[in-house]
Amino acid sequence: MPLLSVNAVGSVATPADPGPTLADRLRQSLATLPPDAPVVLLLHGFRFSPEFPKSNPHTHILALEPRQNCWKATSWPRHLGFGRTADEGLCIGFAWQARGSIWQAYAAAALAGTALAALVGQIQDIDPGRRVDVVAHSLGARVLLTALPLLAAGSIGRAILMSGAEFGSRAAWALSSPAGQTAEFINITTRENDLFDFLIEACLRAPHRGDRALGQGLPVPARNWLDLQVDQEATLAALAALGHRIAPPHLRVCHWSAYLRPGLFGLYRALLRDRDTLSLALLRARVPPRPEPRWSRLLALPVIRRSLLIGGKAAS
Repeated sequence: MPLLSVNAVGSVATPADPGPTLADRLRQSLATLPPDAPVVLLLHGFRFSPEFPKSNPHTHILALEPRQNCWKATSWPRHLGFGRTADEGLCIGFAWQARGSIWQAYAAAALAGTALAALVGQIQDIDPGRRVDVVAHSLGARVLLTALPLLAAGSIGRAILMSGAEFGSRAAWALSSPAGQTAEFINITTRENDLFDFLIEACLRAPHRGDRALGQGLPVPARNWLDLQVDQEATLAALAALGHRIAPPHLRVCHWSAYLRPGLFGLYRALLRDRDTLSLALLRARVPPRPEPRWSRLLALPVIRRSLLIGGKAAS
């Protein structure tokens, strides 16, 4: 069983379809895995919900064969190397109620984090020491970061956060937990997501005055955290030199670029399956240390520079 579909019902993790219990499905799936095969949890973001057919992530990005007629419906499990052979590991699509307003979804993400922690705990109880990795987009990053303080050290191996919709201070707090200290985090940022980061800061109450969204990186450096800006020329050149060619950005604003841009899923697959050749130390030595300032790509447009110049002259 290369793909297991799970739903968060409140703070409880349950199978997405009728049949055996979640514990029984996990036992069956884990019993057949080679010792070094990964378990990868996939966490979607805003606007998805398993309760609504048209926004069900199990028939969309979390499916091996997406059935939704949508330009964003690309199979995360397939691109991460699942669905081809029996020894590739176990992929778990984790769905939660992320519809409603951004305030409702932000609160629901914290509740889903409790369900995620219970799921990871079950995996560790059944198969102690099994590596559990995470790929999360948008509010899915908040789901994971909320779960971390509820988990034991070593519960999570490596996490890839794509355009995470959470505040930097909350991420730093989660990293201070036992599970947060033993995991590795690759924070995928892009200036294409600047508008969405700005809206997170404008609409939600930050834990601290001046707190920034994760698109601006972790506020305090951490040895197990890497900010990777995937629309930065120097970053793309460094990744190409390591054998990972990623298409340059062609949109100025896009919340889904972090998983739709050609080449990125190949990088994520390597980060999860070939981590010895893509260590954080190696990447940190090759890529720029900090993301570029917000709006830097938009401000590079000649029409915007011209408007600012005219506005500056008019105001002077």
